[in-house]
Amino acid sequence: MKKKLIWIGVFSIGLLSAFYFLLFAGTDYYKAKLPVLNYVKDFSFTDQNGKQFTQHSIEGKVYVAEYFFTTCKGICPKMNENMKTIYNQYKSEQDFAIISHTSMPETDSVPLMKAYSYTMGADSSNWHFVTGSKDSLYKMARESYLLDNEKNNSTNIQDQFIHTQFFALVDKEKRVRGIYDGLKNDELEKLSRDIKDLLKETKTPGVFNNSTFSNNPN
Repeated sequence: MKKKLIWIGVFSIGLLSAFYFLLFAGTDYYKAKLPVLNYVKDFSFTDQNGKQFTQHSIEGKVYVAEYFFTTCKGICPKMNENMKTIYNQYKSEQDFAIISHTSMPETDSVPLMKAYSYTMGADSSNWHFVTGSKDSLYKMARESYLLDNEKNNSTNIQDQFIHTQFFALVDKEKRVRGIYDGLKNDELEKLSRDIKDLLKETKTPGVFNNSTFSNNPN
């Protein structure tokens, strides 16, 4: 009798495991997810075409954010050559974009950003070079994208300077999902893989939404 109860218990556990596998298999909930590191706040900048660029301009897209300045002779050229590699991989994806923020808005005018975008071979529909007030740009780097040293604060920004090689990956729901060193090949390879995964992602992680038992054949 005892042995029979054990077998019934094992069978029940197996049946329950199979049920949950079928329930969640093929859904975003079932798959391993990138963590949510932060949420992107609303913003308003000016792009290389002199047009207003806000969070609505990037609605529903996966994008990579970076900070640079056009006259940089140090890390920026290498960073943006690497960013161009990422861009070339995904530029045909309708739901992908890049936002390159200037860290020197006092000198990086719209015409300069436009000229720089030409040197990168960037299409202004999916690679946006933006400028704006230094206060707004720096707060976005620190409070939204987590691209600056956390020890730096948002006071006396006019006396500060951001010079970082890190890229932030943002999903379709305006959530930061990864930070990557734009100078390291292995980090760039991971960024490329993660972009591919986020482009496929259609459901909020952790929220059950399954089509296995749906009447929708799609």
